[in-house]
Amino acid sequence: MEKILIYCDGAAKGNPGRGGWGALVATNTRVVELGGREDHTTNNRMELTAAIEALTCAKTFFGDTKNNITVHTDSSYVINGITKWVRGWEAKGWVTAAKQPVLNKDLWVALVAARDACVADGAEVAWQYVAGHVGIAGNERVDTIASDLAEKKQVELFDGARDAYAVDITSVAHDVEKIASKTHSRAKAYSYISKVDGAIQTHKTWVECEQRVKGKMARFKKAASLEEEHAIIAEFSR
Repeated sequence: MEKILIYCDGAAKGNPGRGGWGALVATNTRVVELGGREDHTTNNRMELTAAIEALTCAKTFFGDTKNNITVHTDSSYVINGITKWVRGWEAKGWVTAAKQPVLNKDLWVALVAARDACVADGAEVAWQYVAGHVGIAGNERVDTIASDLAEKKQVELFDGARDAYAVDITSVAHDVEKIASKTHSRAKAYSYISKVDGAIQTHKTWVECEQRVKGKMARFKKAASLEEEHAIIAEFSR
C-alpha cells in the first residue's frame, strides 16, 4: 500500500489581502513541495487552494497499489467543510441553512472533485487536524511556504527523494506538549528554551526562540522562572 502524507496551509496578510498557500506531498519514496500566491484573497481561500493542489498532485503518484492518503491541516474550516458541511450544501443547491450562498463555492466544488477523483481511483482519503504553531514540523514547513509566498519572498521548493528531505513529516510529536505550552504562555516569561539537532539554547524573547525553531523538528518551552528554566534544560538534556 502506498501511504501518501499531505500537509497544507494558507495565509493572507490582511484577510483579505496578499495571500499564499503551501503544501507538501510525500509518497513512500518522494517528497514534492508546492506553493502559490494571489494578490488579493482570504486565508480560507488559500487553505482550500492548498488542499486542492495537494490532492491533485497526489493523484499523479498513484500506481497499481491501493493508496492511503492522510491530509494534515490546521484549518477547522477545511476539515469541517469537507467532512460535514459539503453534503448538506450540495443537497440544498449550495446555500446555507440561512438561505445564503455558500462562500468560496468555486473552491469547495474543486476540493470535492479532487477528493472524489482520488477515491474513484481506489484511494482512501483521511483528514487530520493538527494545531498550528506548536512545533509540528510538516505543518511549520507549509506555513513558512504560504507566509513567505504571501510576502513575495523567494521560496525554494523541494522535489526529490524522501530520505533526502530534512523535515520530519512522519511525526506529530510534541503536539500535546506544545498545546499545553500555549496555555502556559499566558504567564509572564522568564526565558524560552529550545533544542534543535541536540543543541540546547536559552532565549530572552519568543522572537529569538521562534527564529531558531520555525520549520524544524525542534523542542521548545517557556520558563516562568529561573528554577523552571533549569528544570526544562535538565529535561531536554535527557
